[in-house]
Amino acid sequence: MIRKIVKNCYLAFILLFTYIPILVMVVLSFNASKSRVNFTGFSLKWYQQMFADRNIVSALQNTILIALLSSIVAVIIGTMAAVAISNMSKSSRNIYMNITNIPMLNADVATGISLMLCFIILGKVIPFFSSLSFWTVLIAHITFNIPYVILSVLPKLKGASRLEYQAARDLGATSRQAFFKVVLPEIMPGIVSGFMLAVTMSLDDFIVTHFTRGAGINTISTLVYAQVKRGLNPSLYALSSIMFVSVLIILLVANFVTNRNEEG
Repeated sequence: MIRKIVKNCYLAFILLFTYIPILVMVVLSFNASKSRVNFTGFSLKWYQQMFADRNIVSALQNTILIALLSSIVAVIIGTMAAVAISNMSKSSRNIYMNITNIPMLNADVATGISLMLCFIILGKVIPFFSSLSFWTVLIAHITFNIPYVILSVLPKLKGASRLEYQAARDLGATSRQAFFKVVLPEIMPGIVSGFMLAVTMSLDDFIVTHFTRGAGINTISTLVYAQVKRGLNPSLYALSSIMFVSVLIILLVANFVTNRNEEG
């Protein structure tokens, strides 16, 4: 009994330590003044200013667009890579898994600088990469999202039965039909988890975006970094609050749907 109480208290402390700063930010987004200490009254003016600020709206659009596009492409490439890796021999699989883990274990600074140098070198050969732009940021996000998708899909592929796939092939289905009708539904929870993780990582990224973006291209993270030097506008509190609530709702819905599918 005492052990259970200690565990619950420890968990509650961790959750409070994690979410109290976010709750403070949400409260400040409704503060009538810019004060970070005194709550002078409830107001929605920072939310109004947020939607009226072109820089914030542009950064929000770039952030969402990059996150969704990079995650979709990463899911497609990562799923195909996971299927290929699962069908390799043990030695080849270990080699490719070690390569997959490098971007995850590598420091973000090293990843961002290496991608920036890669784009600069490619720019001397391919005119498309002649300057850093929105597209270089998108490619960079796809690059670091792929490993997360692979590691989300692979466990589902290991749990999927090859007998069902072989049975579908024996019954006359083509390899493509067997994959989309038999294998894909079984690994779909892993694909959804990989997509959600990729979106979260893309929304959260700053360092890779900072090194690979071009002039005039901002995401929320780079915009916040630029404004820290001269003082944060409370409109960014409002923006961050909306993003936090949106991501929380998406995660809750995704978990609810996944649990219902597994129970069904």
